[in-house]
Amino acid sequence: MKRLIFVNGTMGVGKTSTCKELLGILQPSVFLDGDWCWYMNPFRVTDETKHMVESNICFLLNNFLSCSEYENVIFCWVMHQESIINNLLKKLNLTNVEVYKITLSASKEALTQRIKKAIENGERTFDVLQRSLDRLPLYQEQEMHTSHIDVSNISPVQAAKEIAAMLGA
Repeated sequence: MKRLIFVNGTMGVGKTSTCKELLGILQPSVFLDGDWCWYMNPFRVTDETKHMVESNICFLLNNFLSCSEYENVIFCWVMHQESIINNLLKKLNLTNVEVYKITLSASKEALTQRIKKAIENGERTFDVLQRSLDRLPLYQEQEMHTSHIDVSNISPVQAAKEIAAMLGA
């Protein structure tokens, strides 16, 4: 049976880094970062672009799920509302697929430290810090019906190992 692993969390919490590590642990696997479907210039969030991005994500995930070469399909994206996850899942062919939903969270202090480092390295812009902190409460356990991993004091490698253990891998 295939596994579809959804990883969500606020900006800068370490979703992409964790999923890249998970890609190396779970084999054979494929990884899609939802942000890759948003690379556009100018960046515009409208009903039309949101629909396009979600359609592209579902198209790719369905193709990965139907490909016999992969046992594990790893997907990460901000997904700050449970309804986003559920809307995507409704559009996927989940026959013979186990779905895992995992939220990465961090303390305000740890998240601030991570994002400030990313800003210093030119990987993020300063405006991301406040937006990410503002969204942090949306990922609380009572808000998201997902498995939660606090990554405040662990590396992406350690987070990936925790996810692999959850999957029995």
